[in-house]
Amino acid sequence: MFTRLLGKPNQEANALATLDKLNETLEMLEKKEGVLQKKASAELDKAKEHTKAKNKRAAIQCLKKKKLYEEQIGQLANFQLRVHDQMILLEGAKATTETVDALRSAAAAMKAMQKATNIDDVDKTMDEINEQTENMKQIQEALATPIGAAADFDEDELEAELEELEGAELEEQLLQPSTTAPTSSVHALSAKLPNRPHKQTQEEDELAALRAEMAL
Repeated sequence: MFTRLLGKPNQEANALATLDKLNETLEMLEKKEGVLQKKASAELDKAKEHTKAKNKRAAIQCLKKKKLYEEQIGQLANFQLRVHDQMILLEGAKATTETVDALRSAAAAMKAMQKATNIDDVDKTMDEINEQTENMKQIQEALATPIGAAADFDEDELEAELEELEGAELEEQLLQPSTTAPTSSVHALSAKLPNRPHKQTQEEDELAALRAEMAL
């Protein structure tokens, strides 16, 4: 049991330690490659100097050393490539392991939640909710039912009376004559009528006769 509990941390620690070791090895190889490149460049410069001095044999020896250094540089490049390859594989395996562990943990959590939630309990809870909902509907319907004098009203009779009132109102509106006329029409009609002479009233006639008698 303790091995099972401590196995995953140990594996993760080993993976991290291996990655650190590979990084150290890679840095060491890069340093060696840099030193060999400097040596190869130095041998090339010596070969050029011996060539100027007409020392052919010494120049050839320097070129041979440069070739040996270049071969070692090539080997170091291959070593670095293999180290990079191992680091990529190890990082991929580590990511895969972490992903599988996360999925395994999620599955275990889901299983635990399913155990905590029994299907019978869910059905019982839903039945209780439905029962409470139905009881609440019955209570609301009971509260909405009219009581006392309002319960004796005949809804059909009230509807018929309302329809009669609406019909009478509509008939009254249809029979009522229109008493308003457009103002523009009235003005136009008055403009077309000819000017009639003013009709003398009876009071005006009596006033004129009185004035005539006083003048005599």
